[in-house]
Parts: sequence; C-alpha cells; structure tokens
Amino acid sequence: MSIGTRLSVIGLFILALCTVPALFAQQTTQQSGQSTSPSVTTARLDGVVRDKDGGAIPGATVVLINAQTGVKAPARVTNASGAYSFAGLTPGLYKVTITLSGFKTVVIDVRLAAGTTTTIPSVLEVGMREEVVNVRAGSELVRTETPTAKAAGAPAAAPVAAPAAAGGGGRGGGAGTTIAGLSSSQSNITIDGVTRWTGRLDAVEEVALRSGETYSRFQPNTFNATIDRPLSTFGADVDTASYSNIRRFLSNGQLPPSEAVRVEELVNYFRFAYASPRDGQPIALTTEIGDCPWAPSHKLVLIGARAAAPVTREITGRNIVLLIDVSGSMAPPERLPLIKTALGLFADTLRPDDTLAIVTYAGSSGIVLNPTPARYRDSIQRAIASLNAGGSTNGGEGLVLAYRTARQAFKRGGVNRVILATDGDFNVGVTSQQDLLNLIEHERESGVFLSVFGVGTGNLKDRTMEMLADRGNGNYAYLDSLQEARRVLIKEGDATLEAVAKDVKFQVEFNPAIVYAWKLIGYENRALAARDFNNDRKDAGEMGAGHTVTVLYEVIPEGIDRPTDDRAGDRPEVDPLRYQQQPERSVVRPVVRPNAAAATGEWLTVKARYKLPESDTSDLMTKAVRLGGQPQHLPLAAAVAEFGLLLRDDPRNIDRWTALSRRLDRLSIPAGLASDVDGFKELVATASGLARIR
Repeated sequence: MSIGTRLSVIGLFILALCTVPALFAQQTTQQSGQSTSPSVTTARLDGVVRDKDGGAIPGATVVLINAQTGVKAPARVTNASGAYSFAGLTPGLYKVTITLSGFKTVVIDVRLAAGTTTTIPSVLEVGMREEVVNVRAGSELVRTETPTAKAAGAPAAAPVAAPAAAGGGGRGGGAGTTIAGLSSSQSNITIDGVTRWTGRLDAVEEVALRSGETYSRFQPNTFNATIDRPLSTFGADVDTASYSNIRRFLSNGQLPPSEAVRVEELVNYFRFAYASPRDGQPIALTTEIGDCPWAPSHKLVLIGARAAAPVTREITGRNIVLLIDVSGSMAPPERLPLIKTALGLFADTLRPDDTLAIVTYAGSSGIVLNPTPARYRDSIQRAIASLNAGGSTNGGEGLVLAYRTARQAFKRGGVNRVILATDGDFNVGVTSQQDLLNLIEHERESGVFLSVFGVGTGNLKDRTMEMLADRGNGNYAYLDSLQEARRVLIKEGDATLEAVAKDVKFQVEFNPAIVYAWKLIGYENRALAARDFNNDRKDAGEMGAGHTVTVLYEVIPEGIDRPTDDRAGDRPEVDPLRYQQQPERSVVRPVVRPNAAAATGEWLTVKARYKLPESDTSDLMTKAVRLGGQPQHLPLAAAVAEFGLLLRDDPRNIDRWTALSRRLDRLSIPAGLASDVDGFKELVATASGLARIR
C-alpha cells in the first residue's frame, strides 16, 4: 500500500471518530430493517443471553455505551432466541449492560475492531437486579469474525451463538445430557435458542424456554371443511394456569412465549353467568352465535357449560391431603413461602369435621401431619409453619405416599383430594413423565382426585403439571401471587375441591348446509377421536361445583370462500398474472345433499357426556343450536380469545391490538366480572405496549 493510500485510510478513520452520533443514527436505521455486515470502517456487536443451564432468555434489556465518548445507542431487547444485535458502530471500547427482573445485572467491557462482528455469549444468574456482575471480555468469551462480502441490501446472517457449556443446550447439543428424564443416550438439539429433544414417549412435543421452563408444544387448530369432517370431539378443560402465567410474564415486562398461551385457559379464567342446571342435572349448556371481530365475514359460536353450585346436603366431609414440594428449588419467596401463607388461610376455611393431612417430599418423602380434623387448627397451623425447603425433588415417592394417606382416611360420599403444590421439577426417583402419568392413572381409580398448583419462575415445569392434573381427574392453576392463591383456594374453593361431574366430553356436529368450515379455538391438548365420545373408558375433564367451561368455534357460513391459509388474511393464493389474462379458476366442491334435519335451520348440535363422581357410566345431554337472540357472553369471551390468539400467533400486529383495546372500551361488562375485566384490560394494555417496543 502506498504512503498516500495509508494517509487516506487514516484520515477516514479520524473522520469516523468525529461522527459518532451519525454512526449511531445509522445503527438505528439498520436495526429497523435488515442489517448488513459491518463495513471495513465500522464494527458490529451480536450477543446471545442465556441462563446458567444454556436456556435462551428473551425480554432482557441490553444497553450499549461507547466508553470513550459516552454516547448511548438505542436499547435492544433480546428476542425469543435470547439474541440481540448492534450494527454500524465506531470501533473502540464499549460497555454492555444487560438487565432483566429476577436476574443479576451483567456489565461487560468489550473492544470492537473495524470490519469485524464480535459475538458475546452472556450468562444471567438468578438474583436481584441491584447485584452487578462485571465481566471483561477476553479471548475466551468474545469471538470476532471477518464478515463475508454481500451484495448491497442483502440481509445479514443471523447472530451466531457461541457453543454452550458442557451439559447446556448449545446448537446441535450432543448425546449424554439428561433433561426432563431423558436417558444419557438421548440427543438434545437447540434451534434458535429453544431446546427440543426427541426420544421417549414422555418427552415428545415438549419445548424448554427461558431458564429451563418447559411447555407443551402444539399445532394450533385449523379450519375443517364440514363436508369432510362434520364432528369435533374433545374433553372439558377448567384449568386456568395459562392466564395467570401470562400475567406473570407481562408483569415482568415480557411477552410470553407462544407455547405458554393456551387460549381455552384464558377464556375459562372468567366465570360467566351461564344458566344453572335444572332437574337435578350436574351441568347445563348455553349457546350463542354472533359476529367474529377479527374476520367480519365469519361467525363465532359459543358453547358454555356450567356445573351445579354447591348445595347443602349431608356429606361425610372433606378428606384433603396437601402434598408440598419442599425441595431446594422451592426456597424463593414466590414458591414455598407463598404456599405456606395461602395454606394457612385455606386451613381456616375448612369445616370442623373436615380432615387435613400434610405430606412433603424432597430427597425423600414423609408425613408432617397425619389426617387431622380441621377443628384442631393450632396443630394444623404449626405443621404448615414448620415447612422448610431443602434437598432434591422425589415427586414420584411423594405422590405415592399422598395417595396412600388419602386412601387411609377415605370418606365415602365425601370429597377426597390430593392438592400438589410444586414448581414441577421432579429430578429424583420417578422422573419420567410417562411413569408419573401411569402412577396417577393407577391411583385415580381409588376415587381420590388430584389438583395441581404451580408456583415459581425460571424453571417452571408447566407441561408436567398440566398433564398430571389432566390424568388425575383434577385441575391445574398457576399461583403468581397470594391474591391468585386466595382466589383458587378460598373464593373458588368449592369448585377446586368438590367435583360434580367427571370425564366430561363434548362432541359437536356441524350442519354442512349452513356451515361450510369450522375451527375450534384452543383445546389442542384436549382433542379426542370421534369414537372416544361414547367410550366410557376414555378419560376426559372434571368439573367442580360452580365451574364454567367456555368453548368457541370460528365458523365460515356456506357461501363464503374458505381461506387457503387462515393466517394469511386477505392474501390471494397466487398473485394475478401480469402478462396474460387470468384463467378462470375451477373450484370443485362436494355437493351437499341435506337430509330433513339439515333443512331445519340448525347450525350445529352439541352433545355432552359426563359421569357422576362415583359412577363409571356416563349420561348424555344434547342441544341443537340455531341463529337468534342477542349474544350476552360472547363479546367478552371473543375479546379474551383474541388476546390469546394475538399473543400466540401475531403479537406484533399493532392494528389488531388497537382494535381490541377500542372494543374493550365499549364492552358491556357482565355482572360479577367487573374486577376480572379491569385486570384483563390492564393485561391488554401492557401486551400492546410491549408489542410496540419490540
């Protein structure tokens, strides 16, 4: 290189140092679109934020400051893969600060070189944000790469994550790592920061997010042509865990991962005032048909089921066994301390002749309190106060002992229930999900039901707890606060404890003369084969006293074109041709030959099967549904469902968030739901705000 050329390069470098603000502006512009590889005079910083186990951490705030000039770049928020990126930076020394509620703040000093991409794999540790971990980026932490040449406007390569530590979930993680009960011969694979694994039956369709939290992975329901699939069959679901779990994410300034959003649990959090059962029936059905807010040419069908409220009757009492996880992971304030406070309040609501027992498990299980009449409140409160966390988690052994204790104190004709409170992290003894499910299915034959209360953040095993409650003839709630614990255990205690119907199933038959296509909103984890509806050996959902279940279908009336992709909006299947006449589309549709019933104007028929708590034979109820009447419950149910659909499928659709907020402002609030609706509006506002800044 000649001396003149060298002087020119030095001059350009000095000019770059004098134009830091402009470079940050350039950086902001690149961030809003497709960023490119760094030029020879600028640098790029990519980062991936993980927890100590290698799980991706989304929602962390990353602030970048030039240590030489003090200029601060616009903050970044890590995406679902835990990644972030800054482009167009002036070479030099920078300070990176990473913060997230519930984790220690990390401060990293890093030097960026011209024409290179520097990648920082950061690790957040659980703790208070006020605790600061200072890191000086060295050769073992930072990898710099020379960017490949790209044509102008070409998208940059995705940030490259550094290999995870041994035992963590890096890209292409190898065999030998044990997660969620997998043997050492299983393989773990991380894709875009999400750990997925295959192998045994109990690990199928499970996804791990954040700091080891695990959720069921499912495919959202799609439209079905009525002429091809006239029947929809599924089990009832009264779980509400997804709603309070999503509230926890939003309260921490994060949009929830899509796998955590189960739309039916959001809707079922609201106890709609459906008509009460009559003539001694344990449940009653309510139906409505109305407009679909997000698809004006479609309709929504609401099916509401309400269980009988608690009645004054001779009852041999309640036999409750509290199964409390006291392992080391339960030590934080939002886990065992929260559970102890809630159980102390719950114990004071029991009737004098009810019995309460406490079983704990950690490395091993034991009985803290033998079945004790509730009138001995001092003994019960002392037993609750004595609970302390420590050790590993032998949940399987605890379940066996809890069921044995409940059977020994069994009250025929009464309420017999185990209440499990845990973060779901079973890591000793019976750890396989399939083995745990087999255990629960065997124990439920004794007539003892199971409720599961999930607590904690960071390693919540949502999938395990949901499945245990489903198989144990019970319900699953997530306790994100003491207020939620009081709601589940005290305000709705009868619904939580006293079952009025079990193995509740629904089967809906649509009329092809009126309904061209239909889609069930939610209930993906509750789907049943059509033949399972009449099979009394097939397990389904439980409904407690006063419980409500809400089911929503989006339907396309006959005469409306069915979308080829229900997520594509108004997008055509193929764009119009530019250079020749568009050929006429030949659409071959099956000919509907309605019978007499199809000509009655009925849109659909709802059938429900249920068993009384101590029966093995189901009863049947049927209701035909026609258009007519002003929907009373549908507007709120539709708003809650759209909230879930947006979070799960389209969280960045600002227009839909705005439309939902406006509709909520005009909503007529159903009786008795004012406080719940106010809280829901706050969640919508928070989610909408987070969607705008991400």
